[in-house]
Parts: sequence; C-alpha cells; structure tokens
Amino acid sequence: MNDINDTNDIVAGIMAVAAREPARVAIVDGGGREITYGELGRRVAAVRDAMTAPPPRRERPGSRSRTRAGTRAETGTETRSEARTRPGDGPVAGDGPGAGAVRPGDGVLFAVRPGVDAVALALGAVAAGGTLVLADPGLAPDVLAARMTAARPAWVVAESLLYTLSGPLRGLARRRGLLLPNLADPLPGRPVRHLYAGPWLPGVPRGALRLSRILRPSARSRPGERAPAPAAGGTSADPGRSQAYGPDPAVETERADGAAYGSDPDRPAAVIFTSGTTARPRGVVHTRGSLAAGLEMFRTAFPLGPGDVVHTDQLMLGLPALLAGATWSLPGGGDLATELAERRATHTFAVPVRLDRLLRETPRLPATLRYLLLGSAPAPPGVLRRAIEAGPEVLSVYAMTEALPVAIASAGEKLAHDGGDLLGTPLPGVGVRIAEDGELFVSGPHLARCYLGEEPLSEVATGDLVRLDGDRLVLLGRKKDMILRDGFNIYPGLYEPGIAALPGVAEAAIVGLADPGTGDEEVVLAVVPDGGDGGYDEARLRRALLGIVDAAALPDRIEPLDAFPRSGRSDKLDRAALRDLVTRRA
Repeated sequence: MNDINDTNDIVAGIMAVAAREPARVAIVDGGGREITYGELGRRVAAVRDAMTAPPPRRERPGSRSRTRAGTRAETGTETRSEARTRPGDGPVAGDGPGAGAVRPGDGVLFAVRPGVDAVALALGAVAAGGTLVLADPGLAPDVLAARMTAARPAWVVAESLLYTLSGPLRGLARRRGLLLPNLADPLPGRPVRHLYAGPWLPGVPRGALRLSRILRPSARSRPGERAPAPAAGGTSADPGRSQAYGPDPAVETERADGAAYGSDPDRPAAVIFTSGTTARPRGVVHTRGSLAAGLEMFRTAFPLGPGDVVHTDQLMLGLPALLAGATWSLPGGGDLATELAERRATHTFAVPVRLDRLLRETPRLPATLRYLLLGSAPAPPGVLRRAIEAGPEVLSVYAMTEALPVAIASAGEKLAHDGGDLLGTPLPGVGVRIAEDGELFVSGPHLARCYLGEEPLSEVATGDLVRLDGDRLVLLGRKKDMILRDGFNIYPGLYEPGIAALPGVAEAAIVGLADPGTGDEEVVLAVVPDGGDGGYDEARLRRALLGIVDAAALPDRIEPLDAFPRSGRSDKLDRAALRDLVTRRA
C-alpha cells in the first residue's frame, strides 16, 4: 500500500495523492464516469488559478478588443453574446471595488449539488484561499439574509440552474419549497465575482467565469507555462471516461508536498451554519487543518486505502477516501443496493431511518461491502440487528458539526450494552470532559476554530448528557430533553434503546409535557409498534417496562403512533413535533 497523506492540510493532502497516483481512479460520478486523481488535481488547480487571477480588464466604449476566442480561452468568461444585458440578470460580475481575485479568508457562497464538479470547485476554492459558505435551500428569507450579512461572501460558486431558480424563476422555486439567496447579488451593495458550472442560463451574471472553459488546458496556458500533459495511458478508450491528466514533471516535486497549493492548516476552509437566531446566526468555522484532522480520525477507525470504493454523497466520508487514495463513488439516484453492487463498493454511509427502509426490501447487501457506517441519528435496535444480518461490519458514528468525529461503536457493542446508548471510546486525539451536570465537552485537533465572529474555541459543549462505562461514553439524552417529575431527573436516552428492543416495539421515544400549574411534567412514552413477535400489546409492554425503567421514570401515558415525525436531511426525530402530536392526543 502506498504511503498515505503526510500533511495536516486537507487540500495539500489530496493534491499530494494526485501527484503520486495520477492514473488511479479518484471519483466515479452518478452516471458511472470515472475521473482519475491526475484529472481531479488538474481541475482543482484550474479552479484555484482562475479564482486567484485578477478579473479581466473591462473594455472602454469604442475600443477594439482582441479576438473573442482568445479572450474566452484565456479568461474562461462568457461570450459577448452571452454577456448582453438581459432583464433580471442582476449586477455585472466583478463590478465595484473589492471584487477581484480571492483573498485569504474571503467567503465563497457555494451552491453546487454533489458531483465531480462540486468536489473540484470546493477544493479549488479552498486552495485559492477562500472559505466555503454552504447555501442551505429551504430557509426563511430573513434567516438567509442574516447569514449572508454575517458571512459577507466575496465570491459565488454555483450551478447555472440555481442562478435561474434564485433569480428569474424565483417565484416558481419558492412555490416548490426551494428558497435560495439571490445568488447573482447575495448581499446588496457588496460586489462579488461569480464562477458557475453547467451551461449558461438566464440569471447567470455577466462576466461570470464558466467552469467548462477554465478547465480547458488552453485556458490555463500562459507564456512561460506548459499545459498539463496526459498521464500514462493517455485518453481512456471508454468515451464516457475523462481524459487523465498528470502533473507537470517540472513541478511534481513542489506539488507533492502541497507547497504549490497554498498549504496553510490554520486558514479557514468552511463556514457551516447550524443554529442561532436571525439576529445572531451561528456559523461553525473549520480550518483546513481541523478538517484534515477529523478526516484522519475517520481513517484510523476503519481500514481505508487504495483499491477501496466508498459509495456516498457525504463529504465527511468521501474526502477521507480521497486522502487515502481510495475511490469516491457518488450515488446516481437509483436503488442503493444495486449501485453498491455495480460499483463494487467496500464502504458506505446511511442514515438509520433510510437504512431501515432499504433493508426491509433488500435484507442482504453485496458481498464486496465491508463497512456500513451509520450516523446523524440514533439507530433503533431492530435496525442494528438487520444491518448486521445484511453482511458488512456496522459502525455507528457519534459526531457533531464542531468536532467530526468523536467516537465510533460497532452495532454488536451497542446491542450488547444495557443502560443508555453506547457511543464508544473517544477516538485517538479526542479530548472529553464531563461537567458536573453530566454534559459532555469535546476538544482536540479536529475542533472547529470558532463560531463566526466569536472568540477561538478550546472545547465545545455537545448538549448531550453522558456517563462513562470504563473508557466508553454512554449517551443518556439531550440536555434540553431532560424531563423533571416529582424532583426526579429523567433522561430519555437512558431508556429508549432498551424499550425499542422489546417485543412488539419498533421505535420508542420519551417526551415530557409541562403542566403550567405545577411546573411538573407528564411523562409520555410514544412507540411505533412492530408487527412481529405477536404484535403490539400495551399490557405486555407495561409489564416489560418494570424490568428496564426506573420506577421514578415510568411513563404516565403510552401513545402508539404509526410513525414518528422527523425533520432535516437526515430524518432525525423531531421531538418538538412529537410533543405537539401526543399533546393533541391527550
């Protein structure tokens, strides 16, 4: 096996792999087309070069320009016919002071769906010194505006279709539930430059850089520079595969150690908004070094290297694959089990509720799959058992946006553990501290630098209540979900896994309903019945609860439901909605 990443900078690490293994397949896109590491490195470098170059000089009225073909090849900007003023196009890209090459720390509003273009654009923007600000569709307009004001992007990198949907077709997009900032002018009064993927569409600002043009080798050629040379093997015989470009031998040594890519572990790389208010949005600022440290922790938790195929659309599993010299396989939107088999995937990631649906239809997963990672929400025991029976080793990841990851436990370990949800032993390098009230605090090299506009972090509060079982963390529940009844603190997470493992129960959740008169709380156990093992029987369930739930925590009421309300991309349990639902059924 080749020596893997020897740097603590995410961009330099991936580019070092590209220099060492230019002919190895780096990414397989949703349509099955393969991109080599050499080609990925070329694309990242092309994006970096385009974003660090000064904007093209604007012509004076009446002046004679150079040939259009030459200008387009050199700058990657759109044609003169594309650049004519159109109604609703918004500002001209690059107008105004400050709208020039990326400067270290500049915000880059990023709106590109998962794919090869997204990977190259994201890495290229960070390599240029930019800080990615991820556009989150579906937010209320005032929340979007507050986030844009806090992040103050200097660049926008987006798909052309999203420019259209956030501009000329904004009304249609809103009716379909897609809410985006005005990508052409995300912060009125602040000039920005634009780089877009895809064909030109209405709404793309005049003068925007076009990805397909800056990726042409001629677009990067300058006097005294040489265009990238084809790697060994030249063009693939498969017309659906990209041409593999290797690094220029003259600069291979320089690029192999990341020096040519602005290696700087302390430089901000991404802002990920997680919570906060409209008046004070909370954005998590990760550096190139903190992301690299977190990705390295993933790789120490399970074997990953050249020859492995990681099938996921999750950056935090796809990027470790690239750092390890493995192949990142991007889903194509078809049946997951079929895609895993066709791509001969060795690793994949799933959210428990979606995995449950998959395993009910496909109980056995392909034999090539060695590792199945679960995350984003606790997995019910029934899902863990079915995942184990499906074949691969099943690992449950405990992580938070501010510190990715924290601990990993196998499904077998979780099922064998009683008294709370086993999170596992903190990964090497992760520091943990348990406060007097039981809340877990996390620190380490993977910790985010700060919250946007705030002081640097030395540790972060998780909001989770835990206890130690030897050196292993056990989750008792969310601090905000603690229930107080008759002076007794009830931690739902301590009991829910055990209840969900009982016969006739598929899922279980405990919520408290406040009594405004006494300040006490009614304890309600909500369950989703399981048709197996003789079906659901409330009397049998109540008898079984006596053996696994403390007397002071026994529910006042049990509510069987067809399904739990869920929210977010990962379909997490929405406890607030669950409280409303059981309140209405009282």
